[in-house]
Amino acid sequence: MARLEQELGVKLFDRSPRGVKPTAHGARLLPMIDQALGALDSLTAEARRLARPATGAIRMGVSPLIGADLVACAFDAARGLSRPRDLVLREADLELLRASLKAGELDALLVPAVEAMPTYRHQVILSEPVVVIDPAADPAAEGPVELTAAAGAAYILVPDTCGLTKFTTDLFHSNDLALRTCPGEAASHRVLDEWAGLGVGAALLPRSKVAHQHAACRPLVHSGTPVEISYEAVWAHENPRAPTSRSSWTPSPRPPQPWDSRASNWLRL
Repeated sequence: MARLEQELGVKLFDRSPRGVKPTAHGARLLPMIDQALGALDSLTAEARRLARPATGAIRMGVSPLIGADLVACAFDAARGLSRPRDLVLREADLELLRASLKAGELDALLVPAVEAMPTYRHQVILSEPVVVIDPAADPAAEGPVELTAAAGAAYILVPDTCGLTKFTTDLFHSNDLALRTCPGEAASHRVLDEWAGLGVGAALLPRSKVAHQHAACRPLVHSGTPVEISYEAVWAHENPRAPTSRSSWTPSPRPPQPWDSRASNWLRL
């Protein structure tokens, strides 16, 4: 960074014992630097695609929290390419998926956007609302429940393998709220849904993962804005199946729907 500042002839960051923050020049130039690096990444990736055309199936790792409808759309997108490819799926815990991506055993991941992998490319492809199932809540209560009010419930958690527990804990802690938990642990988000229906404790779930009817299932909001969980694609810069630019997929706030041409752009060879 010091060498870059020397080459540009301007100071990009102010450094102090309290941390590092951009200077006025840095605030103006950093977005341009980011754009230039993105263009360089795209150029490098396209050159590698031309030199080493991708062959074989697309190997995709999937978190247990990714719905079957999104997986089905991935199959449709892969088959709709100019040269249709097979899509080989592997569902596993997040830690195993990340390790497989790093080892080159997978081409991409579809996972909740709960933990950054700084050296990889990321693109949010879907967001959906989160709901609270609280058997102890007033059955006459209707409408959304504020996050501060939801903090009064005791929540059942699952092992931190699919991303849901990290999302839940980060949501409460980032808003300076204590997360009360029930003793024990559910095996999966499916069991979490069932146990909440039995009255074991409260549950926080993506709306699409609620499979049972609950009398006390309400949308979760923060300061009136719906709380959402996002899902993202993650892939290596040098992967020949990667998108050609950062805008190949654009964030989508809509509920799960068939993928459009943006998915084909990302999956194309």
